[in-house]
Amino acid sequence: MKDLKGISKFLSLVLRHKPEEIGVVMDANGWVAVDELIEKCSVKKVSLDFDTLEEVVISSDKQRFAFSDDYSKIRANQGHTVSVDLGLEEKEPSDFLYHGTVEKFLESIKADGLQKMQRLHVHLSKDIETAVKVGSRRGKPVILKIHAAAMHKDGYTFYLSKNGVWLCEQVPVKYIEF
Repeated sequence: MKDLKGISKFLSLVLRHKPEEIGVVMDANGWVAVDELIEKCSVKKVSLDFDTLEEVVISSDKQRFAFSDDYSKIRANQGHTVSVDLGLEEKEPSDFLYHGTVEKFLESIKADGLQKMQRLHVHLSKDIETAVKVGSRRGKPVILKIHAAAMHKDGYTFYLSKNGVWLCEQVPVKYIEF
């Protein structure tokens, strides 16, 4: 049985944060040639073929990755710490969006709001259920309610990634319901 979760985590590392980990070349939009990715994964003893890669992309519940139209390239949909232009279009959010976190970060969030930290954007969810899943990755989740429509009205820009994650530069404290 293939370790699809392990492969997905490895691909997240390479396609979001460290393409140099295996020596792949990422273009300005975050795309990596599929053939090059498959070939260079062997550097880290990750056995990958096209069918397995496609299975990881299709089976991911979070839809972390996308193929180009001709399947010759792959990239992460969001979550990058390396500078890429994902070609995101501005979207008007619903009244509220949500952010899943854990208690140990609340003091910092109450002081500074939600910051993108090393990532290119703050990640927000369209519903509480998704935010709970996100927050649960690090322990008992705490869900923050974001007054997204008010933020947008006040001039903050929102984007919606291909896999349904809402993105913005920051969320000031005044827009967060704790």
